[in-house]
Amino acid sequence: MSDPILKVEGISKGFPGVQALKDVNLEVRSGEVLVLVGENGAGKSTLMKILSGIYTRDEGTITFEGEPVEFTSPLQAQQLGVTIIHQELNMMPDLTVAQNIYIGREPMAGPFVSERRLNKQTEELLQRLEIDLDPRKKVGDLTVAEQQMVEIAKALSFNAKVLIMDEPTSALTDTEVETLFGLIDQLRERGTGIVYISHRMDELRRLADRVSVLRDGAYIGSLEKSEISIPRIIEMMVGRAIDEGARPEPRDFSDEPVVLDVQGLATKSLLKDVSFQLRKGEILGFAGLMGAGRTETARAVIGADPSDAGTVTIAGRTRRIRQPEDAVKHGIGYLSEDRKMLGLMLEQDVTFNTVLASLGNYVGALGWMGDRSAKDKTKEYVQQLRIKTPSVNQVVKLLSGGNQQKVVIARWLMRDCDILIFDEPTRGIDIGAKEEIYRLMQQLADSGKSIIVISSELPELLRIANRITVFANGEVTGELSNEEATQEKIMHLAAHGEDN
Repeated sequence: MSDPILKVEGISKGFPGVQALKDVNLEVRSGEVLVLVGENGAGKSTLMKILSGIYTRDEGTITFEGEPVEFTSPLQAQQLGVTIIHQELNMMPDLTVAQNIYIGREPMAGPFVSERRLNKQTEELLQRLEIDLDPRKKVGDLTVAEQQMVEIAKALSFNAKVLIMDEPTSALTDTEVETLFGLIDQLRERGTGIVYISHRMDELRRLADRVSVLRDGAYIGSLEKSEISIPRIIEMMVGRAIDEGARPEPRDFSDEPVVLDVQGLATKSLLKDVSFQLRKGEILGFAGLMGAGRTETARAVIGADPSDAGTVTIAGRTRRIRQPEDAVKHGIGYLSEDRKMLGLMLEQDVTFNTVLASLGNYVGALGWMGDRSAKDKTKEYVQQLRIKTPSVNQVVKLLSGGNQQKVVIARWLMRDCDILIFDEPTRGIDIGAKEEIYRLMQQLADSGKSIIVISSELPELLRIANRITVFANGEVTGELSNEEATQEKIMHLAAHGEDN
């Protein structure tokens, strides 16, 4: 066992009203992938920001290459050899690959940047990393995966000895993920220590040389590769066992009224004759590969994207929905897959985000929001949904991903929508928070709400959906009850477009 290149002992960090880290220990070895896991709010991001110089610690020691260090800024951490790649990429889209990688460190020819030397320097770096990119290409023209590679190249241009990667695959396709994993394998062989933060258990199986677990700001323990067991890791994360293979109780919904009936839905860009029904109290899953038409169907139903043909019938009455506001009036709430960009106003507090769809109920004759009544109602939903927040005045961007998602759910419950569409409801959320979202969806269905769940995770659909509708190339290719559904059957319909 090699000596750790980076070691932290007794690290603590507090913010007003919150103790984010309590006496945390962690070590990273050269040439290993250390997967760091924990629920949202466990302290992973705070610890990584301390290690990358964004935050300073309150207590504890950090040792790098055997010497005690104090990371006072990201630049200083980079110069020492510790670099972080954040979940939200920090690229300048109008600059080239080379300009992004060496921004502020460009080779000069007198008072001017030498573009020729800059591009050659970048080309040599990319060749060493076996990254096939043109240094002259604008970053804004790259795919998300290619931008991720540029971030990695930039980090390693500082001769990074420890590379921290925070949810790097959250926006990548399966093919792009494999490309990234191949690069990680190369870095491991070169002796780079990698701290890899992920909520995806399949990635843990593929990458981890070792796993360390945080829970509620405290270090729970680490497992070597030979000791790694997914059920054991989950129990360490959440403090209890979770049955990942659980499914909803079989139930016949044929006697329940149809609350949403979509027939012959079509769009110019993708959808072709999409038809499905949703019954009262049912959870209907939408499955399919990326770009198959799942999200496009939901957006056409709520009027976010125009449709060329088809009818939408709600509770027995055909409705013309031209814009999302019409969908809300008819009792449909949509939870976007990108909650940060499209679902939340991150700089506003919990109260404002919760009452956003019901503002008319809280705005007085002079146009002012009734602050006390809005806060009192928000407190009810915070308690009901067990949203972890110091108060309803907390700015939403400071909440964990799972709690942000609950705020969006609270908004549509306050609006009293009978039909809820959840698009990738647990993306970027840890397994403990996922179970809370699943339980919440089941409670909503039991209370008579009807739910559509769009998910790229087949185990998630099998865990929660009563029926699963499968899409391919803008068409519905099949429908399976939960009892008959398997991942193989779903993928056959998603990949081949027919069940034979």
